[in-house]
Order: sequence, then C-alpha cells, then structure tokens
Amino acid sequence: MDKYLKSDLENINELLEKVKNNACTFLKDIDEIPTFSKDSKGYNNSQLNQEGLGGEKALEEFIERFYKGIVSSAGAKYFGFVTGGSTPAALMGDWLVSAFDQNASGRDNSSGTKIEEETINLLKQLFGLPQEYSGAFVTGATMANFVGLAIGRQWVANELGFDIAKNGMYNLPPIKIISAAPHSSILKSLSMLGMGRDNMHYIPSINGREAIDIKALENYLKQNNGTPCIVVASAGTVNTVDFDDLKQIRELKKKYNFFLHVDAAFGGFAACSPKYKKLMEGIDAADSITVDAHKWLNVPYDSAMQFTKHTKLQIQVFQNNAIYLGELSENPDFVHLTPENSRRLRALPAWFTLKAYGSNGYQEVVERNCSLAEVLSKKIEESKNFKLLADTRLNVVCFTINLGDHSATLEEIQQFLKIVNEDGRAFFTQTVYKGTPGIRAAISNWRTEEKDMEIAWEVLNKAYKFYLR
Repeated sequence: MDKYLKSDLENINELLEKVKNNACTFLKDIDEIPTFSKDSKGYNNSQLNQEGLGGEKALEEFIERFYKGIVSSAGAKYFGFVTGGSTPAALMGDWLVSAFDQNASGRDNSSGTKIEEETINLLKQLFGLPQEYSGAFVTGATMANFVGLAIGRQWVANELGFDIAKNGMYNLPPIKIISAAPHSSILKSLSMLGMGRDNMHYIPSINGREAIDIKALENYLKQNNGTPCIVVASAGTVNTVDFDDLKQIRELKKKYNFFLHVDAAFGGFAACSPKYKKLMEGIDAADSITVDAHKWLNVPYDSAMQFTKHTKLQIQVFQNNAIYLGELSENPDFVHLTPENSRRLRALPAWFTLKAYGSNGYQEVVERNCSLAEVLSKKIEESKNFKLLADTRLNVVCFTINLGDHSATLEEIQQFLKIVNEDGRAFFTQTVYKGTPGIRAAISNWRTEEKDMEIAWEVLNKAYKFYLR
C-alpha cells in the first residue's frame, strides 16, 4: 500500500478531527465570513506531486490557498439565486453520506434505497401529494425538470404511436411545449432532450403578473386540435414567486390532451404553511413535478426530487439494459428511473432534516422567510432610494434602484450590485422583470432573522449613496 494511504488510514481519526475543527470554525464564524470573494490570489494551478503530500499536508495547502475564498453562501445574508443553507441535521446526514459512500441505485444492495423510498414518502406528506406519485432524488432542479420533461416527451410520442426511447425522434413531428414564464432550466432541458429551446410556445401572462393567462392557454389548446403536447406550469416563478392557477389547469386537463409538468422548485414549499398552501391547490393534476431540496429544504447542494404518476414511462426512458444489473422487476431499481447509474445517497441529509424538524419546523422556516420578505418590501415601499417592481407574494423581493430621471439600465444595476456584493455583508443578484432590469432578494435560509435584514438594508443604502456620489 502507498505509504501515504497507509499513514492516512492509520491516522484517519486525527485527520477527520482536523477537518471537523475547520468546519466548526467556519460555521461559528459564518456571520462574519464575506458573502463575496474579493481575493483571487493563490488560485494559480499547482503541479501534481509525484509522491503526494498525505492528507494532513493536503488540508494545510487547501487552508493556505483556497479557504479564504470560501464564501458564506450558506449563511443568513446570502440572498442571491434561491439558496438555502444546511440545517444542522442535514449536515449530520451529509457527512455520513460521504463516510458510508453507498451507491443508492440497487434496492437490495443496502438500506440506502430504503432510506430514499422513505424520504420520498415523507416529502409527499410534507407537500400533500397523493400516494400515487412515485419519486426519486436527482442532483438539482435542472435535472428534475429534465426527468419530468423526458417523461412528458415519451408520453407525447406514445400518444402519437412512437417510442422515442427505442427508435429516437427522427420520425416524430415537433413536440409543442407551452408555458408563460418558464425557468431557464426548462429551456436547457429542452435543448438536452433534443426538443429545442425554440419549440417553447409562450402564452401571455396575466396583466402585471408572471402567472399564465388561463383563457389564452385554453385558446391555444383549442387551436391545437387535440394534438398531444406538454404544458409547463410554474409553482413559484423565479422573479416574483408567482403561481399559475393549478386548479384551473386541472379543469383544462379534463377537456384537452396534454401532459402537465409543474416546476415547483422552491414554490412547492408553500404547501408547508396553512397561510400559503392554497397556492398549491390543483398540484394533484400534475403528471410530473420538480421540487428542489437545496433551496427551501435547506440541505447541502446536489439534491432535488422529481415526482411522477407515470413510472412505466419513466422506466421506458431511463431503463439501463446491462446484464450485470439483473432483470427489470415490478419494483425497479433507481438505476432505471434517473439519468445516473451510480447515485450518491443524497436522500440521507433530507431524511435527517425532515425527521429532526418535522412539518412544524418547515412551516416556521417558510413563514419566517416570507415575513422577512414582507419586511424588506415595506422598507423599499417607504424608501426614496429603491422601488418595487412587483408585489411580494412569498419569499422573493423584486426591486430596482431609483435614479429619478431614468430607469436603471442592466449595466447600472450590475455596477450597483458590484458595490453591494463587494461590501461582503450581503449578496444579491440581478434580474430583468417585464423588460425592466432589477434586483432579486431571495430569502430561503433557515438562519435568516430580522437582524440580518437590517444589515442587508444598511448595505443597500450605503451602496446607493456611494453609487450616486
């Protein structure tokens, strides 16, 4: 055995203790660690050492060269994208995932797949989904959307008498995909699936909102003359967390022939709260659903779920025909349900956090985050420096800077956010809403409290004064 491998194996307890201490220091200091990396020094590529360094020296080099560039994106004042953190229990589970290193593909290989099955059932309870849905973990919302749309593609083809999984798309007419304000990952998935970004048919939104105009949708479906198609509904748009009316879309499914995919990446967590769960009414009409775990569930990155009513179609698409995997059973292994053959046990952090905090814990997180979004919205409404671009419906605030004589351009928003983010105490991202450049504040971290919003507000106003001087 290599001398460093042998030494590290003999000293694994001490090595992991050093790593634990480093991680604990990071978590203890997370409120003081910048949300934005300012120093790019030390990132030049190093050469591979022929003899290696051993685990302890490798850790020392990491600390010296890269640790200072690790940002507090898992902290309370990171409002970019829609980013959660990691609850303590989720972190416990994630550490065990790496230690156990299970391949969660075969149902009988270990208890790993049983953990995934149970976690999917816990999540169905959390979201109020009927038991008829099956589910599986994937790497993120993009891949969950990919899986859902792949199932939808197979459904459309079957309706037309084709089997894409066996014969490809060569003889299939273009598949129509219909939506009002799809997330960019939907378009990316269309590209990867060979359906093409340009085959997205955009339906008008309700005036002043991002939710789909149901009458316009029905008119389109009428004109489609029964040709099977895919409707992508939003359960929480990225700019304003707007929801398509799923109840009305459910009624349309009784009259028209379409596959309904619901992108509920983070908006699906509205179901956790009695105050907001009405937004999810009608979700039971979905043929496939995307929910992201590393957003509002607050588990480490690389975790999302896809749910579907069409497991047989899913198997048609993702079945892995390899002799060493055995015969396909009535209860297929996960290797036949997702794009991956080898799969990390990413369900375990979700299992830990769901068991640790339950539905009440997630109701509290969702409602607190939404309340803080309302706090920020009120500050903006009362401010002369900023103005809202849209009503705040859940946990995302969409706003812009007030420049008086003209609306801020995207370049001006970018310049302003550079000042904000380089402050290091809060982080925001740019957007464009209804053609107007603006700023998004996505509040989805379990740590975030009102004091954090006060600091963020101070940072925004300080940057505004600096920008105008």
